[in-house]
Amino acid sequence: MNLVHLTSSTFFGGPERQMLGLAEALPSTIRTTFVSFSEGGRCEAFLAQARSRGFDALALRNDFPRIRAVIRELIETARGADVLLCHGYKANLLGRVAARRIGIAAVAVSRGWTGENRKVRLYEWLDRRHLCFLDRVVCVSDGQADKVRRWCGVRESRLSVIRNSARLAAFEKCDPDARAKLLALFEKPPSRIVLAAGRLSPEKGFDVLVEAAITVLGTDSDVGFVIFGEGACRVSLEDSGRGYPRIILPGFRSDLDALIAAADVVVLPSFTEGLPNVALEASAAGVPVVATAVGGTPEVVADGATGFLVPPGNPTTLAEKIAVLLDDELLRRRMGEAGRARMREHFTFEAQAEAYVELMDQLLSPRRARVRMATPLVK
Repeated sequence: MNLVHLTSSTFFGGPERQMLGLAEALPSTIRTTFVSFSEGGRCEAFLAQARSRGFDALALRNDFPRIRAVIRELIETARGADVLLCHGYKANLLGRVAARRIGIAAVAVSRGWTGENRKVRLYEWLDRRHLCFLDRVVCVSDGQADKVRRWCGVRESRLSVIRNSARLAAFEKCDPDARAKLLALFEKPPSRIVLAAGRLSPEKGFDVLVEAAITVLGTDSDVGFVIFGEGACRVSLEDSGRGYPRIILPGFRSDLDALIAAADVVVLPSFTEGLPNVALEASAAGVPVVATAVGGTPEVVADGATGFLVPPGNPTTLAEKIAVLLDDELLRRRMGEAGRARMREHFTFEAQAEAYVELMDQLLSPRRARVRMATPLVK
């Protein structure tokens, strides 16, 4: 069986890690190919990772506004595939048309909508109006499935929930230098570190975290707050934290896996989420999480057991829960261990792969799924 992922990757982030984790967990009888819109060449960060792990990966030559050229290229690229797995509004809109032309199943993976700016909001509105026309919509959480039901008109028979997974293997061996790398980011090393990471855009709520951090630092100056990522809100966040050397924004880091494991607390202050990779990875690393109770986050963070859930947009409560964890090392250790156990039980790529195999078997005729031979998708 041949599976093609179609995406618009601009860096090697959470969705890209999920795609690769699934590909590596699928049985060898399923051949995976990754295809991305070029995005000005930025897709190579992800495609290079895919190639390094033995998968075929290519960048499309065409992009918006050359829609006809894009569809022709997609038809040529995906011919011989059995299922086209689409990630994001651009892949959903154009991938569905190409899949129909060559007679293969088109599946959308719905991770959530960001509303990052007016242009993105328009595209996401089109995406929500369009999802009902795909063969299947896979939601990464029950929370996201509820949104798709309410907003998109997708029939229940075409809706599946297959959760994001924790990359447990990435945290089995800790980098002994990771803690030193985190501490080196500060002029004066703190005794405890609160870490956050993600796209620096409004829906991620990092402005709320900065406000909460200032509150915590008012009573405990030996704490460091580090927010990893890039995005439109970087300048405003830096302005808000100006004068507080314990609040830093180092930008994007490719070694985030190791750095998460070296933190004392991980925070997700989002206003909206599908199923947050940072929460999964923090729990897999044995680090307690303070997160907002939005989207699929409550499916990851067990309130009072693996971390704390707080209302979105409430810096006071966020600061209080962060302080509780910072003040109690035994509680941090207990919650971290519970989080790791929860990931092993509920969020493995093996379970995710089994769910996708079952989905693909449903989409394909039993005979076709059994006898179809893999054919080269990339020359």
